[in-house]
Amino acid sequence: MNRSRSSLICRLSALSVLLPALASAHPGHDGGHDLAWDFSGGFAHPLGGFDHLLAMVAVGLWAAQLGGRSRWLVPSGFVAALALGAALGRTGFVPAGIEQGIAASLFAIGLLIASAKRLPPVAGLVLTALFGIFHGFAHGAEIPAAADSLSYGLGFVAASVLLHGLGLGLGMFNSRLSARFTRLAGVGFASAGAVLLLVS
Repeated sequence: MNRSRSSLICRLSALSVLLPALASAHPGHDGGHDLAWDFSGGFAHPLGGFDHLLAMVAVGLWAAQLGGRSRWLVPSGFVAALALGAALGRTGFVPAGIEQGIAASLFAIGLLIASAKRLPPVAGLVLTALFGIFHGFAHGAEIPAAADSLSYGLGFVAASVLLHGLGLGLGMFNSRLSARFTRLAGVGFASAGAVLLLVS
């Protein structure tokens, strides 16, 4: 990875980390909502959930492993489906088995990473979008009733992008050294997903 690309990744990561602080400087006035507080709460939500956090880092790592167009298609598909699932979850439409679906997504992505399975970009996009909608249902259903849905949603979308970027950055950096770390990480993700499936 050249210096300019490395510098861009670092700047985007720093901006993502600063987003809650920037939002806090501009509280909202829509219907009495504190939009900055809602954004910060949404941003913290994926970071506080072990299953969500690992799955999103794993998506970024898998995207880096796939390379090419998949580096942006795979995370983009996940985030788009996450937003759609959250919108549906907010309305109260939450299918049964969501927690199992989230655990299964972590298990499946872990296996794909561990086996270094390469899928065509469109197949990777569809698969991660399926995983993303499960996570979105859970996020949407857990938006506090008093929160502004849009602000809260933007918060967890921003955190998701940050986690994807972390996984992508780790994968791209590691590709210059050894693929062994990536595959071992895949085993770890799959193991965590298996444990969550057993307890969910």
